[in-house]
Amino acid sequence: MGDVVTVPERYGLGPIEVTAITGRGVEMVAPLTGSGYSVAGCSGGGGVSSAGGGGVGLSCDEGTTATINDAMSLEVVDVRAAAAVLRIEPAG
Repeated sequence: MGDVVTVPERYGLGPIEVTAITGRGVEMVAPLTGSGYSVAGCSGGGGVSSAGGGGVGLSCDEGTTATINDAMSLEVVDVRAAAAVLRIEPAG
């Protein structure tokens, strides 16, 4: 846990930190670098919550894809006991 993924600034997020891998899901936090925040997806039991200090928390189950700020796609490809495979790419 604690792995950090740096994403391009145009996505509106700072480095994404994995805070937990639980069962079949991944929990992450990231600081906001833009003035707004939007997320769609993670319908497989995922959700979004505010993490104080201008950041966000994101929880996504394996096999789900979130679109963040209409700019970034984050897919949880695989979850294992102590590791997760994430695919991050431009949305669209």
